[in-house]
Amino acid sequence: MSHLKTNNPVALQALMSETLFIPKEKADFVAPRSGNVLDGGTGGETEEFIYQGDKSTGILFILRYPDFPYFSPQAEDAFVKTLGALNLSFENVAVVNLANSHNPNDFKRIMQFFQPTKITLLGVEPISLKLPEIAHNSYMKGKVATVFHTFSFEEMFADVQKKRLFWNEFKTFVVS
Repeated sequence: MSHLKTNNPVALQALMSETLFIPKEKADFVAPRSGNVLDGGTGGETEEFIYQGDKSTGILFILRYPDFPYFSPQAEDAFVKTLGALNLSFENVAVVNLANSHNPNDFKRIMQFFQPTKITLLGVEPISLKLPEIAHNSYMKGKVATVFHTFSFEEMFADVQKKRLFWNEFKTFVVS
């Protein structure tokens, strides 16, 4: 029998029922890794983002799935197929779930940490991030990034028209 070893915070969260803390003097020696990256940009307080993928590509997906680490199984399958149709994958985009209590629901901090150029809000209302109103399947260009607001995959599963509208705009948004 082999011992289970992981430093993936989502896996640890699923496996353990207790909260773990790292003593401050040892926290400086913990190397940050993709999926559990530390951001020390706030007045001495370390804020943690738990995400999946690669933030260096500039493509960020923001979602809010309280019942799953990222997506429901059906939504993850649709997401992977959508990315694949555009020659992308989970490994070359970043995905952050704002339902994870470790992730701040603060757009300025998200921008500072991820430094994205293209952001897709999947079922996340812009107003919840203190952004101006953006109609579904449309986008707003900012100084640094363009934000595309669309439906969650569950909403698209329930309405084929929403899926069609999403796809027509999304492929233009990602390629531009």
